Amino acid sequence: MPAETPSPLIYPVILSGGSGTRLWPMSRSAYPKQLLPLLSQSSLLQESVRRVADPEQFAAPLILANDEHRFIIAEQLRQIGVKPQTIMLEPVARNTAPAAAAAALWLQARDPAALMLIMPSDHSITDPAAFRAALEAGLAAASAGKLVTFGIAAERPETGYGYIRRGAPLVTAGAFEVAAFVEKPDLARARDYLASGNYTWNSGIFLFPVGLYLAELAARLPETRAAVEAAVAGAQGDLDFLRLAAEPFARAANESIDYAVMEHTRNAVVVPVAMGWSDVGAWDALWDITPKETPTGVVAIGDVVAVDCKNSYLRVEEGLLAAFGVEDLIVVATADAVLVAPKDRAQDLKKLIDRLKAEQRPELTQLSTVHRPWGTYRTIHMGERVQVKHITVKPGGKLSLQLHHHRAEHWVVVKGTARVVRGDETLMLTENQSTYIPLGARHRLENPGRIPLHLIEVQSGSYLGEDDIVRLEDTYGRV
Repeated sequence: MPAETPSPLIYPVILSGGSGTRLWPMSRSAYPKQLLPLLSQSSLLQESVRRVADPEQFAAPLILANDEHRFIIAEQLRQIGVKPQTIMLEPVARNTAPAAAAAALWLQARDPAALMLIMPSDHSITDPAAFRAALEAGLAAASAGKLVTFGIAAERPETGYGYIRRGAPLVTAGAFEVAAFVEKPDLARARDYLASGNYTWNSGIFLFPVGLYLAELAARLPETRAAVEAAVAGAQGDLDFLRLAAEPFARAANESIDYAVMEHTRNAVVVPVAMGWSDVGAWDALWDITPKETPTGVVAIGDVVAVDCKNSYLRVEEGLLAAFGVEDLIVVATADAVLVAPKDRAQDLKKLIDRLKAEQRPELTQLSTVHRPWGTYRTIHMGERVQVKHITVKPGGKLSLQLHHHRAEHWVVVKGTARVVRGDETLMLTENQSTYIPLGARHRLENPGRIPLHLIEVQSGSYLGEDDIVRLEDTYGRV
């Protein structure tokens, strides 16, 4: 018998450009939900990457991200031992159609016959076997020249998702023509869709031949296709990242893959699948998919004491959360903010977010622990002319060579070894040793050791803002 032709490798393209505030206060624009360990010890991004890690089926992933998250994403990939093909940085947010086009152009230059699997980085899939089976059906259809989307078997009359109405079945088993894409319905229509059995939820996961996607995009949005091509042609390498050229990419239409291509093409097909999917789009969705205490229906994460509580999501990052007699509530406490909301109104969190934006609350954007390419820092006290931070520098991490015009700093090593440049001196400090950085002095902090460096920094001066940093030299290309 002739040997079977091996299936072509699938190129995962993982979209991680979202700023994510629907899971505030845990998710912030500087550290959105895909980077958080919401369902396990791993982040949603890490779980998404692991889902497509089989080297016999998948090539290394291509990650689309924004500039602000690049070092966090690189570090999370390093933690799980994954080296991506590239981390492509979008200079401005332009929705999924231009992002997919940039990935398709980059892949096409390396493999003109490439099939790319486009996946959001912030979804949960609890049945990986069903996911792989759906991919097999999708692979057959995509290899035959179709643009494949994956429709989630509807479990309830959901009004928060778009729907796909399927048409005639294809010769390819498990795939159907797309009859229509349907906007988020009201409850009555959602019930009708569920009863018909002919509608699936729109997952936002796609499998495309790169050349076909680019041709379809050019047919409808030729200016966007040309703009993205120019952005990829003008891309510049930056350490382990690839920066798309900003000016042409900004000219691309701000449209999703559905609006730009899938609703207009004659080549759209859908593979229905039940794979334990959730877009983890709000706190009530997270309550739905998280194991609960029985019979109370309470999700308790962190140091939580709950008495006479029912059907609630209770989560605390630090300290004790004590709840008594609450029912159908979301209570989430971080180091700097507490959210209390009715569970059935979790989808309305945007109203609160808009209010926080109007008040320019810093809690909306930054976590109390701020991540940098070299490690993290956390402010543990802020007073008049004084600020105290806990700084952690990962092994090999090196802060920029810098100076401050308005503050001096005292450094105390708590754990590990610090190499300190201070003016023309270089000092080596170990546990319980300290040094002083005078105002205006050139200085740098580095961890030459094999364990994380923990250091307490006491700042004093007339102005203590982060913008009082003059970088003279930086390993990570920051200015």
